[in-house]
Amino acid sequence: MKFNSYTLILCAIFVFVLAGCAGEKKGASENEAQQSKLVVAVSKDINDMNPHLYPGSMFAQGMVYESLVENTTQGIQPLLAESWDISEDGTVYTFRLRKDVVFHDGEPFNAEAVKLNMEAVQRNGERHAWIKLSTKLKEIVAEDEYTLRLVLSEPYYPTLLELSMTRPYVFLSPKDFVNGETKDGVAGHHGTGPYQLKEHVTEQYAVFTANERYWGGAPTIKEITTKVMPAGETTLLALQKGEIDLIFTDDRGADSIDVESMQRLADEGDYQIVRSEPMNTKMIVANSGNADSPISELAVRQALWHLIDRELISNSIFQGTESPAETLFSANVNYANVSLDKRGYDPAKAVELLRGAGWQAEGDALRKKNDRSLAMKLYYDANSPTQKTQAEWLQSEARKVGMQLDLIGEESSSIASRRSTGEYELMFNQTWGLAYDPQSTVSAFAAGSSYLNATKGIADAQQLYDWIEAVMVSRDEESRQDLYSSIFRKVHEEAIFIPLTNGRVTVLAPSALSGISFKQTQFELPFERMQLLASAEGK
Repeated sequence: MKFNSYTLILCAIFVFVLAGCAGEKKGASENEAQQSKLVVAVSKDINDMNPHLYPGSMFAQGMVYESLVENTTQGIQPLLAESWDISEDGTVYTFRLRKDVVFHDGEPFNAEAVKLNMEAVQRNGERHAWIKLSTKLKEIVAEDEYTLRLVLSEPYYPTLLELSMTRPYVFLSPKDFVNGETKDGVAGHHGTGPYQLKEHVTEQYAVFTANERYWGGAPTIKEITTKVMPAGETTLLALQKGEIDLIFTDDRGADSIDVESMQRLADEGDYQIVRSEPMNTKMIVANSGNADSPISELAVRQALWHLIDRELISNSIFQGTESPAETLFSANVNYANVSLDKRGYDPAKAVELLRGAGWQAEGDALRKKNDRSLAMKLYYDANSPTQKTQAEWLQSEARKVGMQLDLIGEESSSIASRRSTGEYELMFNQTWGLAYDPQSTVSAFAAGSSYLNATKGIADAQQLYDWIEAVMVSRDEESRQDLYSSIFRKVHEEAIFIPLTNGRVTVLAPSALSGISFKQTQFELPFERMQLLASAEGK
């Protein structure tokens, strides 16, 4: 075959066009891959991903593990269980499981796997005692491959609600168990959820990849990287540089950047702010059980309540995005529409209460009683700018009435540990939220791993615990409402849980990210429902 100059020119053009097409395809492919990834700023490490323990990030665990049922705005709905029946006496629950589910490592999801997981949780019962279901479960039976039966010692109305929680009644591949247990650690983190953990570098980042075999359909966002970043200016600059894509108020209520900065980014057009409906109540917990502290006195707790200007907090710190909270639970929480005396911002009333309780002041000095100064420590999440600001404002208000508050910022895991050990006087915290309340927060009032230390110093504490026990096994709505009303009035009168604002989950994300939505819990964000629009540019 002969080649003349014309033929060679044609060949050169053909090769050039092919190379250009290949480059375009490669560029499009790379851009498409980039558009299927998100980098999320988090204020703390995901920690231990064992779903049967509590140190780990609930937001991360929610992507990897799933429960039998899900709590939604329409009530309890199927998840890994397709349907269920409840016996007439309320003590037997029979679940029929999905047949199209496998764990991330390929192990089958079936009744035997559910049984193994639930029994592992039960063998660590003391750790889970705050979940009353753990004390009611008498028998777990795999009737056949896809039918599970739970037998309770007595009726327990929150059973399905507690089975829907982010943990501990979620499911890990049996191959990840260590000597048949999970309480002392696990060998892997293979769940059934829409994402699986691919890589984790402690205190730096974690990478989650889409579960392509997910029974609900493979997620559009193929990779999510959580990057640990300090709150404030560092996170803001990372957003502006394109090093991260998304931030949201995390599962401990911490916020990465302030409301004003978020709004400024949204106004520039490249970002959007999406907020949930009110989810929970942010509060200060007063440890009545700390007998060595002034906070063990009712008058001191009530005085502190009157020193909080909730309107100012709502408008000045949260720019009106969180509403003032006058009670522990807002009226839209089940059983919580109860009439309670309002304690507004009233420094003069605070002074009156302190004087009446024998706390005397001399000039500008701290108040004293029996040679003890009116001084207490207030713990806040070091990764939350708004908690720090609120703490500083309250410190200033307290000083005006002769009360000293020493502010201590710690990691949320440290504060959670203090909550269970009782080594605190005052701390920022929050209720469990719509999906869990009132039953979960109320149960925690009597749980050693949660708020028992806070409540045990009040008058007639045992009466409170008896009411809590009774409400959880109540079978008719009228008696249940009466019991909850008694509980709410008691903790309100004792000023144990001092409300601040009604919190929301807030997401700051690229304008091109669609499908942002929320569950009934502040502890999870459904990334599997999201997608980046084709016009989004990869970073």
